[in-house]
Amino acid sequence: MNQNISVERYDKMLYRRCGKSGIKLPAISLGLWHNFGHVNVFENSKNLIYTAFNNGITHFDLANNYGPPPGSAEEVFGKILQENFKSYRDEMIISSKAGYTMWDGPYGDWGSKKYLVSSLDQSLKRMKLDYVDIFYHHRPDPETPLEETMAALSLMVQQGKALYVGISNYQAEDAAKAIKILKDNGTPCLIHQPKYSMFERWVESGLLDVLENNGVGCIPFSPLAQGLLTDKYLHGIPADSRVATSGVFLKESNITPEKIEIIGKLNEVAKSRGQKLAHMALSWILKDNRITTVLIGASKPEQITDSIKALDNIIFSETEIKLIDEILG
Repeated sequence: MNQNISVERYDKMLYRRCGKSGIKLPAISLGLWHNFGHVNVFENSKNLIYTAFNNGITHFDLANNYGPPPGSAEEVFGKILQENFKSYRDEMIISSKAGYTMWDGPYGDWGSKKYLVSSLDQSLKRMKLDYVDIFYHHRPDPETPLEETMAALSLMVQQGKALYVGISNYQAEDAAKAIKILKDNGTPCLIHQPKYSMFERWVESGLLDVLENNGVGCIPFSPLAQGLLTDKYLHGIPADSRVATSGVFLKESNITPEKIEIIGKLNEVAKSRGQKLAHMALSWILKDNRITTVLIGASKPEQITDSIKALDNIIFSETEIKLIDEILG
């Protein structure tokens, strides 16, 4: 693969302002949840970063536990960054998170200040960075006071270890509380990362309104519902699919005849729009101007360039929106 940096890398990407901040993010961001751990081929991981960056994707989304094994995605990304992109650091938005189990004992999980501060220190060492651009609390902690968790995020900005902070997986009510605390602390919440797709629409019941009213950006993950919203499963389960090979995140029991029928109908709508189903699933999320960027994963470079084609058509007619809602029931 040609690993030169393209001088035209910013020409075709769409950039959107993140809430009311000064930051713009590419409409498509690359998540490094899979395919960047020690179990993956290093050259392929490097090619994925080159392909993304050369196509205007400036935002790379990580977390302390991404791998496998946990921590290895940050190590691999840090190595690629140091060896190939060191002079381009200021053109990148690099994010990490903490909130899920990372190490043994009572201080390696959830939302205490002890855990979050320690975790970010470890992440910076793994990536060989002085700071991350965005640091998220990865999930709400029912036992730690929200004030403590948000104070930890504010502290990281004050220490210069993160430029901005965000939250992930917070429901509307808790998100509103967290956003207010951060604002009162003088470190406004930049962005929220929820799960959102045609098949998972809980964010429409209040969360998007909270984000809009508070000037906070939104970056949905799992926009393709772990591959369900592609043409991959139209004719059953392929042998090389994630379901067949791992079944960890998408289980065979999720792929019912009813679900396949719905996917087939959505595929027909996509065809009528001149799109593949995966393109339509991404553009359907991006049609809402409250969405800043949508997070994709990739195992091959061509999947990244293919996903970017979703930006060719992000306008939906009222008829199309109504038809999609009817299909989804």
